[in-house]
Amino acid sequence: MTWLLSPPSLDDLIRLLRAWRFWSVGALIGAAIGAAVFYIAPPSYRARATVLVDFNLEQAWPQETDRQQFFYLERETRKLEEIARSDAVMEMIAEVNGNITTRELRDGRLSLSQPAEGGWHFHVDDENPERAAALASAWAQMFVGQVNIQASTAEGLNSFIKANVTQAAQLPVERSVSISVYLFVGAIAFLAFGSILVLFSPHPSPLPEGEREKKVE
Repeated sequence: MTWLLSPPSLDDLIRLLRAWRFWSVGALIGAAIGAAVFYIAPPSYRARATVLVDFNLEQAWPQETDRQQFFYLERETRKLEEIARSDAVMEMIAEVNGNITTRELRDGRLSLSQPAEGGWHFHVDDENPERAAALASAWAQMFVGQVNIQASTAEGLNSFIKANVTQAAQLPVERSVSISVYLFVGAIAFLAFGSILVLFSPHPSPLPEGEREKKVE
């Protein structure tokens, strides 16, 4: 039992490095297992719609300091993120796509990337690629509608903020996790497991010098 608790020795590390054939074959086996998992239980599809958000900073704060402008951008960005995930937007998406509920929408299907001035990407994950694209398109359009309404009626947003859908048709749809990730993770996991077996598996202790000479005779 002591061999299991003792740290690897220099001989163990050398033995680990010499097993290059095992690492080569193991990496291929792990990658093959990762590919098999990808095709047997593939990840969901992910669609992406894009909205251009313009804060019009020069017009909104023409003579303010950089610090004040920074706080303005941070504050308005948080407001926009709240609008994107608001009940009003979720309910309109569910109403347009009648085969889904607001609870399902909030259950990890929707995600935002790059929430700042410029392009906002609205990602939707779904098992059906067509529905993923439809939901992403609806989400982007409902968000833009709510932003422009609130900016024009002074309901908490600065009136200089403008949002426009730049991509809501023929959206790019691909797997949420690429097969290369499965290949890499499979190879690394197999090699890590193999390293543990090589380092911590019991192996015969070297014979004393006299015993080795007798064995040779």
